[in-house]
Amino acid sequence: MLKFVGVDREPPSKRASVSRKTDFHEIYAELAAAKAAEQASRCSQCGVPFCQSHCPLQNNIPDWLRLTAEGRLQEAYEVSAATNLMPEICGRICPQDRLCEGNCVIEQSGHGTVTIGAIEKYLTETAWKEGWVAPVRALRERAGHVGIIGAGPAGLAAAEVLRRKGYKVTVYDRYDRAGGLLVYGIPNFKLEKDVVARRVARLEEGGVTFVLNCEVGRDITFETVRSKHDAVLIATGVYKSRDLGVPKPAAKGVLPAMDFLTAANRIGLGDTVEEFASGLLDAKGKRVVVIGGGDTAMDCVRTAVRQGAKSVTCLYRRDRANMPGSIAEVKNAEEEGVKFEWLASPKAVLGDAKKLKAVRAIRMRLGAADASGRQAPEEAPGSEFDVPADLVIKALGFDPEDLPGKWDESYLKVSRWGTLKIDERSFATSLPGVFAAGDIVRGASLVVWAIREGKDAADGIHTWLKERAASAAVAAE
Repeated sequence: MLKFVGVDREPPSKRASVSRKTDFHEIYAELAAAKAAEQASRCSQCGVPFCQSHCPLQNNIPDWLRLTAEGRLQEAYEVSAATNLMPEICGRICPQDRLCEGNCVIEQSGHGTVTIGAIEKYLTETAWKEGWVAPVRALRERAGHVGIIGAGPAGLAAAEVLRRKGYKVTVYDRYDRAGGLLVYGIPNFKLEKDVVARRVARLEEGGVTFVLNCEVGRDITFETVRSKHDAVLIATGVYKSRDLGVPKPAAKGVLPAMDFLTAANRIGLGDTVEEFASGLLDAKGKRVVVIGGGDTAMDCVRTAVRQGAKSVTCLYRRDRANMPGSIAEVKNAEEEGVKFEWLASPKAVLGDAKKLKAVRAIRMRLGAADASGRQAPEEAPGSEFDVPADLVIKALGFDPEDLPGKWDESYLKVSRWGTLKIDERSFATSLPGVFAAGDIVRGASLVVWAIREGKDAADGIHTWLKERAASAAVAAE
């Protein structure tokens, strides 16, 4: 260990932009065993590991880095998997530059961070190949049955924890495949879908039941779900696209980001998508403008490049330093030919009912800090300009659906943002036996936070079911 002075940071090799932008395969190579051990040996084994404290899952990062450096790979994987139910997924898609790696002590000292994400991915891929990934087994079967609404990362994490504790678990999801955002929102070049599918298969083999193509409020009522189970977890995520805040255009080519990404992912899975076949959701040959600055915007611009767009421009109202998305993703997009218009905000979408022509934007400047501490963007008068566009994609974030209205459940309390209100310790909602976790509680956020909250909510459900059973036993005496 402590080799960071003599051994430089060396991330996994990245495919050249010329070749990678023609397909949807992952762009980073896997570390070789020797290289993983060498990079892990750079860890300084801090007494107070900021990498761990800045990980939402509190992963024991220094411990499994040490074990990797020593060649004890199975032990390293087991330490990693003890806190993270999907380490190979987090290793691929977590914004390590903002979390663990961004807070690495040797990075702060100028030696370059440890490649934590790449090593995490390497360990888990090795574990799958070697058969070290243990099946989901219950130590003993319990009487309770839990229903989970949503098969995204929060729902999948909760399902695994609850099944391990011995509960029967049924997961309901509106899509035809389990995985939620992991399957339909995140492009293949960041997360190939077989990585998610094997996690789902492992849960099925462990006894978790999936009811797919089943949307609560459309195909089954929320009350029916509650009646079937002793407890229910709501983990639906948030998918309602935010509007541009400009006069509504007459043209058809203004799309929500999730519609665009879902179509692209379905095509990659071999599905037929009518709106893609018609050209509506296909960027090929078009001048594409993506509006937004988060990771979803980066997914959209990089997907448009791979579909053969004529040009791709990203408009963001703040500057590069204040962009909420991963810096690594911005760099990847720039390498692939995406043009960024920093400090620019849309004012109008120009065109008619048949065809878009351009996005009219205005230059911004950063003013006083807002309530969050970030500088609020202000318009610079007289600085309007036009960006030619045939397709405009809205990637301004997501809001929750109106679940109380959709499910006809007025006692399900929500915050002023529309997210579900919960007890922060138990994850219980305002309805007895109903819990919630993930983006539907905290708003659009990171996959790693969804995993953390899915685990914590499962523990809350377990405690509630035990207390209810104990109360019933006392009452029966």
